[in-house]
Amino acid sequence: MASFLESGWLYLITHFNDFQLACLGSFFLHESVFFLSGLPFIYLERSGYLSKYKIQIKNNTPAAQDKCITRLLLYHFGVNLPVMIFSYPVFKYMGMRSSLPLPSWKVILTQILFYFILEDFVFYWGHRLLHTKWLYKHVHSVHHEYATPFGLTSEYAHPAEILFLGFATILGPAITGPHLFTLWLWMMVRVLETVEAHCGYHFPFSISNFLPLYGGADFHDYHHRVLYTKSGNYSSTFVYMDWIFGTDKGYRKLKALMRYEAAASNKQTS
Repeated sequence: MASFLESGWLYLITHFNDFQLACLGSFFLHESVFFLSGLPFIYLERSGYLSKYKIQIKNNTPAAQDKCITRLLLYHFGVNLPVMIFSYPVFKYMGMRSSLPLPSWKVILTQILFYFILEDFVFYWGHRLLHTKWLYKHVHSVHHEYATPFGLTSEYAHPAEILFLGFATILGPAITGPHLFTLWLWMMVRVLETVEAHCGYHFPFSISNFLPLYGGADFHDYHHRVLYTKSGNYSSTFVYMDWIFGTDKGYRKLKALMRYEAAASNKQTS
């Protein structure tokens, strides 16, 4: 496996320079992973397939979905790509490299774990700040146009928010100056996580069923359904920040009530 990866990486660094890989390569990888993982949820919503796993009964209209895709392309080319280009000197200054050998899996996993911890902390407080009255009205309300989220709405936001919360994602790599391979893996995992959190479906194989600290779609869907002054559930990937600061109380009470009603219903039918 290692030799296969290094052979593929050798081809990339032989045919492309650092700037092309770090900027254009990262952008192409992001777009590919984001749309390939997010578009299937538009199909599921339009077709009604697997609707028993859908968290909300309400569906988005095709026009609303098309609007999301159009705006996303505008934001990605108008905001994301320029940010990748202008942040390149910073990453290079901090030690990012693309040369062989690739870092060990121990180094990769340690760095990505650090990125998750730091991103969770920064995102939580930034997200709470975005739910203050003025910032919500003028910035964060764009993201909340979709009370019934689907995968692609994960990156549908005001340009200022894209920059603000995107900072949480790139802060860890900017500090550590990782190998580009590590940066790409982090970007892929982060994209897949946020698409899953906004997908609108809770499947038997959803990660939150196996990792108690992982938020996932059910946790974040609640955040989109409730009015901004009472929403809570501000966490990014893991839920411990909401638990520590008590901003998930409404969600926990709702889940407890649902379990009680389900138990009472089962008792009546037995």
